[in-house]
Amino acid sequence: MTIVNVDPLLAEELFQHIWQFRLFSQSGLTTLEGEPLHIEYPGQHNRHAGPDFTAGRIRIGETLWVGNVELHLKTSDWFRHGHQYNLQYRNVILHVVFEHDMPGETTNGIPILELQPAVPKLLLQRYESLRQSAAFVPCAAQITDVPSLIWTCWKDRLLVERLDQKADLLKAWLLQTQYDWEEVCFRAMARATGMPVNAEVFLQLAQSLPYKLLLRHQHDLFRLEALLFGQAGMLDDIATDLYMKSLQREYTYLRHKYRLTPLAAQHWKWLRMRPASFPSMKIAFLAALLHKIPHLFSRMLGASNAAMLEKMLEVRLPDYWLTHYRFGKPVVRTQMPGTRAIHNILINTVLPLLYLYGREKGDSRYQEKAIAFMRQLPAEENHVMTGWNALNIKADSAGESQALLQLKQYYCDEKHCLKCAVGARLLRSDIA
Repeated sequence: MTIVNVDPLLAEELFQHIWQFRLFSQSGLTTLEGEPLHIEYPGQHNRHAGPDFTAGRIRIGETLWVGNVELHLKTSDWFRHGHQYNLQYRNVILHVVFEHDMPGETTNGIPILELQPAVPKLLLQRYESLRQSAAFVPCAAQITDVPSLIWTCWKDRLLVERLDQKADLLKAWLLQTQYDWEEVCFRAMARATGMPVNAEVFLQLAQSLPYKLLLRHQHDLFRLEALLFGQAGMLDDIATDLYMKSLQREYTYLRHKYRLTPLAAQHWKWLRMRPASFPSMKIAFLAALLHKIPHLFSRMLGASNAAMLEKMLEVRLPDYWLTHYRFGKPVVRTQMPGTRAIHNILINTVLPLLYLYGREKGDSRYQEKAIAFMRQLPAEENHVMTGWNALNIKADSAGESQALLQLKQYYCDEKHCLKCAVGARLLRSDIA
């Protein structure tokens, strides 16, 4: 019998989990030589090179041994992995195997514990069921059996994990700009403005226009538009109205003055999106935001609640954009992206940036503020959240929806049930 009919690495992960949390019958354990064995402490899981567990305390007969414990699915894996030649394994006090497949053999004289007879078959069946599940999440059928306290604590951890991941991405820009927080904020806001399909082009646009250059002209919205639309390559066509012609003249002057090289217009994506989300409307929004609040990041740091941040991102566009989605193509009345778009920018960009600031400065107030603001914003609406709602797992805030998105993407989709508090609870329920 094998531990589970899955990839050996995943089976090893399960076996290590079983050992770490003692999910097996601990009465009557003996070494292969028949000596009684008692586990006082299975050891600390070692996630680096060397034996799987360190500082274990194992009583064999009358002797208490303290040291490293190595786990393998089969005894022969010791030799297959070359441990007999590795000095790191000289201090192993116990070799725990699921199946002893080498009768009469030992591993360098180290006592062997065969654990298979003590492992509940129900646990193995549950794990196999989770691994084979094709449901929205592997534990969909049992998920509501998990106590609410476990859900609450786990979602708190997932939210912090997600903020850390997003902060790590922003940290790269921080290093590139030598810790220029306002420049990083501008890049992040530009990328967020272009989400989802034009995010990377917006980032290229922001990187082609240093924030300090834009800051020189923050008082003049027309000039900001000329710089941004010109650099975006959207002023290269023949002007079809007076406004576009005026922007072209202004950009020609500024391009020569600052020796700018515009992006190619074909990089922008326009298909299959609502007019309010056209890149032209998003660029107009970005220009208006720079004009309204030049030192945006400094203002964000001082916000006392999420509503203040939301108010900062509410801008009024020039009259031209009230009747145009694109240059030279008038409409009766345009619509700007609504509150939901602003919330997405706050959730995915502004709050992770605040969190990063607190992390870098060693000031937990800003990390706590980011988490608190997440809980003040409404939960997101997308296909993933629709799936969670169908399982009666609700999100009462953006903090909870972010946690559930993290859970689905990095745990459920990857079948990392052992690393999930919910999955581990369902596996261990009524076991050992």
